[in-house]
Amino acid sequence: MATLGNPKNTIEILQKYQFVFQKKFGQNFLIDTHVLEKIIAAAGVTKDDCVLEIGPGIGTMTQYLAESARHVIAVEIDQNLIPILKDTLSAYENVTVINKDILKVDIQALAQEYNGGRPIKVVANLPYYITTPIIMGLFESNVPIDNITVMVQKEVADRMQVGPGTKDYGALSLAVQYYAEPYIVANVPPNCFMPRPNVGSAVIRLTRHQTPPVTAKDPKLMFA
Repeated sequence: MATLGNPKNTIEILQKYQFVFQKKFGQNFLIDTHVLEKIIAAAGVTKDDCVLEIGPGIGTMTQYLAESARHVIAVEIDQNLIPILKDTLSAYENVTVINKDILKVDIQALAQEYNGGRPIKVVANLPYYITTPIIMGLFESNVPIDNITVMVQKEVADRMQVGPGTKDYGALSLAVQYYAEPYIVANVPPNCFMPRPNVGSAVIRLTRHQTPPVTAKDPKLMFA
């Protein structure tokens, strides 16, 4: 049974391990069970799924994912969180924790090893400073992905979703919509996190297009 996701249990774990938040990793842990449930539901996680979680933190969302998915691969950059994750995830045999920078992980190999190369689902509470490189990296590397459901800064979620002709439409909107169908699941206020961020957040689901909406013509034919 998931035990994290509320302020009391989160504080207890942080105090037990005397954990210090690292500003460089943009750490803001979720402390709202309703938001966690919304994320799992939006991602459509089932017992057939292999889920890649980026930045599990103390394992709050990982517990929820482990109860819903067949297997969870949790990639965490902060070495200080690894002993905490061993503790909070000790009841779950279907979780693999990897202590690495997600931008340096061969996700294609992980999908092959843990899901036979079939599409995986990606779920994350992403650090704001690295949101775009992670999302575009996932799309551009041809990793087999069903959908990406992530917590991001609200204005970034808005930019991903807007259409041409609006003031927020730009390179990010164009790039994301080339690869996926964006849908904002929920807006999340700062008081749902510990520590509280200075900005509002949103959960957005990016469902991968089966085929790109635009395909380039063969350049050889263009000049024939």
